[in-house]
Amino acid sequence: MLQLLAIAGGGALGAVFRFGVSNGVYRLLGRDFPYGTLAVNVLGSLLMGVLFTLFVERLALSAEWRSAIFIGLLGAFTTFSAFSFETISLIQSGALFRAMLNILLSIILCLGATWLGLGLGRQL
Repeated sequence: MLQLLAIAGGGALGAVFRFGVSNGVYRLLGRDFPYGTLAVNVLGSLLMGVLFTLFVERLALSAEWRSAIFIGLLGAFTTFSAFSFETISLIQSGALFRAMLNILLSIILCLGATWLGLGLGRQL
């Protein structure tokens, strides 16, 4: 139960941070390109790498803290960070084919699902 509360708390913070960062970037650069989304995805990916190294490899944080940070905070801030981390982990373990497959499938399937969802939503 404590782990679920940690995830919820981290998720609330991550969502608020995403809103603030994304909107701040859009105010600076405009909305003619998804700069805000790109910024949070890149920043979240960077944070995933840095924080994983610090909090998992160097400082053994409790499961609740790890869940709050990685699942809650970064998961709500951006899911791209998890994708990036998992893909890099595959590359580092020598699973280049699976890493490339993950990249290809994620892009194709997620864009396709978004396109399909838009079409279905417009039919409702």
